[in-house]
Amino acid sequence: MLNAAWISLHEWNLIGDMRFVGFENYASLLTDLSTWNVVLHTLYYIVGYLPLVYIGGLCIALALNTRLRGRTFFRGIYFLPVVTSWIAVALVWRWLLNPSNGIVNSALGMIGVEGPGWWTDPMWAMPSVIIASAWKDLGFVMVILLAGLQAIPEDVLEAAKVDGAGRWRTLWSVTLPMLSPSTFFVVVISLINGFQVFDQVYAMVGPSAAPAAEVVVQRIYNLTFQYQRAGEASALSWILFAVILAVTLLQTRAQRRWVHYA
Repeated sequence: MLNAAWISLHEWNLIGDMRFVGFENYASLLTDLSTWNVVLHTLYYIVGYLPLVYIGGLCIALALNTRLRGRTFFRGIYFLPVVTSWIAVALVWRWLLNPSNGIVNSALGMIGVEGPGWWTDPMWAMPSVIIASAWKDLGFVMVILLAGLQAIPEDVLEAAKVDGAGRWRTLWSVTLPMLSPSTFFVVVISLINGFQVFDQVYAMVGPSAAPAAEVVVQRIYNLTFQYQRAGEASALSWILFAVILAVTLLQTRAQRRWVHYA
């Protein structure tokens, strides 16, 4: 990190000598429209990904917290994508979302719906990445929330039932508040991962849609290895670090208002 900070103060093409430029790289990035475009793409990804992965993981955790036959098997199946290589997952989803002969568009065609271009279409490239990312990370969120659900005392749930609370009322007034520490952890980790998204975008999105789905880390990669502007890439890395740190500190401060520890 210190080395990256030093490089960020220089102009360097990875081969020749470094030339000290001070904070010019930071100023150049912050005034460059393309930098703000990749930031917006990253925020678009986070806004789509976070609710999808949390709600999906919560639903699975609630289902597997019941006395379901074979629930241990299902827990393993849902967690399997988490330990699978992102490149393998991305290639599978490229095939599933293939505009010409993918399973998803074929299924949509059977009900009379014309499927979009998915990862080949600039408009649908990021939704394609969001769907694949949420699918892969559902198992991780499910495990964390399931552990939180199992930590809720049974007598509290029984007391709510005795007081006349129905299933939805119990979920909203008892389960979710007592699950807030696990929710806080999931949100923090998911936001950090969201800001650092790269592998799936790089592996999934086709060349025609690449500019519309370029994210911050991909911009860092391109600046370094495509344009040989390592100084700007290092500066953007530190800007990203500062943003993630600020967002995490803000969440840590805000959690005092909504996270309830037993």
